[in-house]
Amino acid sequence: MELVEATAADLDALVERWYSLAKAMEAYDELNALVADVTENADSGFRAHLDDEAVTDYLVVHEDETIGFVTLREDSHPSRQYSQYLRIVNLAVDDEYRNRGHGTEIIERVKDIARDRGCDHLTVSCEWQNEDARRFYRDTGFRPKQVDFAQPLE
Repeated sequence: MELVEATAADLDALVERWYSLAKAMEAYDELNALVADVTENADSGFRAHLDDEAVTDYLVVHEDETIGFVTLREDSHPSRQYSQYLRIVNLAVDDEYRNRGHGTEIIERVKDIARDRGCDHLTVSCEWQNEDARRFYRDTGFRPKQVDFAQPLE
């Protein structure tokens, strides 16, 4: 399994997989409801990533087949001892390839990328109600650090 940096030629594969991930997240909270033209917005968002030095999208490739994607964002907290971090923004493995160790292998590759970039820690978040994601991240060595709260303004 390898992580291959995505290019403009990969936008359709990224958008398709992101849409599947985003659609699944709708079940966890009303704030995850998608808009009608979501794929057009997603395409624009991934195009913007190509020009953003802090963000990198990777295709997850196993035996010459794309089986998922991961989006990483590098950032820092200059006032903290652990100041340089790499955030996992999106991580998705296609349904038929789940529970085969690919997610764990992705995390290991992301750790290598983070170290190569001089980062000292990783961050990730997931929906509170998504027990499978929470268990996966705990099992791969992440620990809870903070909780995000959200409130719709209606």
